[in-house]
Amino acid sequence: MKYAHLLKLTVFSHENEDSESILDAFLSFFPFNLEDNKISMKKTNASGFSETKIEIFEIILTKNNLINQFLDNLLDKLDENQKETILRQVESRLDNNLDLFLRFDKDSWIKDKKLLLTDSGKCFHLKMSVAAFPKKREVALNVIKELLSK
Repeated sequence: MKYAHLLKLTVFSHENEDSESILDAFLSFFPFNLEDNKISMKKTNASGFSETKIEIFEIILTKNNLINQFLDNLLDKLDENQKETILRQVESRLDNNLDLFLRFDKDSWIKDKKLLLTDSGKCFHLKMSVAAFPKKREVALNVIKELLSK
């Protein structure tokens, strides 16, 4: 089944953080070899408050097979409480374009390989463009519910 048209994962690495650990943790979200699948990682340099240097890592998936592998891997790492939280909050996490937004705590993923939902900015950002046919909010909500009950 097609759950998403596009997945985008991003993370910010501030100059006072261990950029290598963040990059390793970021890449560990992907259960397949990016190079073999011709997926490139975009790295952008930016300036934050007080001119601090920030690196932004971003990967976009558009192939259904890779999206499904990513989602299966992600769901395996989410415990039932996290899945229930997403279901409870799904209305506020789904925008008018039918994009679902999730944030995962950076520290708990880097240190413990544990996915924890967070509202803080210190996180991995996941944007999932839900594959809803027809493109209606109710259909998108059902797709998300089906995905989380897998």
